[in-house]
Amino acid sequence: MRILHISTRLIIGGSQENTILSCEGQACHGHDVHLAFGPIEGPEGSMRPRAESFRTPDGKALTLHEVPDLCRELDRSRDRRCLRQLRQLIREVDPDVVHTHSSKAGILGRIAAWKEGGRTGQRAVIHTVHGPPFHRYEAMRRNALYILAEQYAAKRCHRILTVCDMMRTQFLANRIGRPEQYETVYSGMDLSPYAHATTDEERHEARAALQVRPDAIVIGTVARLAELKGHADIVRAIADDMRDYPEWTLLWVGDGHLRQELESQLRIAGLSERVRITGMISPDEVPAAIRAMDLLVHPSYREGLPRVIVQGLLSGIPVVATDVDGTPEAILDPSTGRLVTPGDHVGLRQAINGVLGNLDRARAGALKGREFCLERFAADHMVSELERIYTEVRDGRLAVSTPFMQTGRI
Repeated sequence: MRILHISTRLIIGGSQENTILSCEGQACHGHDVHLAFGPIEGPEGSMRPRAESFRTPDGKALTLHEVPDLCRELDRSRDRRCLRQLRQLIREVDPDVVHTHSSKAGILGRIAAWKEGGRTGQRAVIHTVHGPPFHRYEAMRRNALYILAEQYAAKRCHRILTVCDMMRTQFLANRIGRPEQYETVYSGMDLSPYAHATTDEERHEARAALQVRPDAIVIGTVARLAELKGHADIVRAIADDMRDYPEWTLLWVGDGHLRQELESQLRIAGLSERVRITGMISPDEVPAAIRAMDLLVHPSYREGLPRVIVQGLLSGIPVVATDVDGTPEAILDPSTGRLVTPGDHVGLRQAINGVLGNLDRARAGALKGREFCLERFAADHMVSELERIYTEVRDGRLAVSTPFMQTGRI
């Protein structure tokens, strides 16, 4: 098959990693894979070098397309131009499957693909929900606009995939799509960096590379320094404990536009010397950073399915996270991790102290989580599920299947 994936931006993030792993796996299965995306700007880093350098064992590459006006922000002029650019790209590539990702690319990409053959059955139109664009922390007017746009786009695709069951529940509750359109395909990950749980030697090596003292108790976070990620909640929750326990150290892996504001809060709390902020690192460096931790904390206010929680459990690292969206589908509280209410500083403090107060028991629970995650989140399984769904749509679930079946590219 010829497959065109469309994603808003190839920044370093879970949605983008999911998309690239899908592209790589499909290329290795022998498909002709194209990836379209908008300009990559800002402090979040870029996954474009990885996409550009990928080769299958027989030397086949991904075909990349930068769409000039595909941007994250709402912009009527650019969005109209982007829609024309996507329609032209679809005509040129002539894919059997158009698979869209993220909100803006998902809406404009589905509209373009539907106009360019999806409606008549010339090509399959698939969308993956990595996280809802509407949420309780957004203005009501913008939420209403996002919901209307998602309702419109849902009528212009054949299948809607979600990275966790909760996304399906949330979308259907807002009358987006029909129940039979939905299927959960858990977000796949490259398991090769997590061949075994973290050893003491690996933990010490990782800390030395990050300039973290070897005898520290490391409380780590892997996330953009941005709104709704909860970094300030960690400071508020355990600032007093960190003064009482000088061995406690915060390791914040990531960067973002809130960095200066967070650093100011740390100075006011007198904790600047107790926090190591790595700045942006490549995805290949994340496994080693996680191995440096005693505890991974993910206090986010909204998520799709947080990949870093899975990566922590695969590394045998105990996890404390907020009970939002797809997070409970990665953590089996309390057997493999701890869940707390977002914004609950007292609960967050109690959970962190509970884990660190009995690390041996917490690590044993994390190992149970590791076995669970190995079964659920393998990239190969995700790619196989996508292939099955594409084939099902191709073989009879299109609005008009005959033109699609006559393309001969299978």
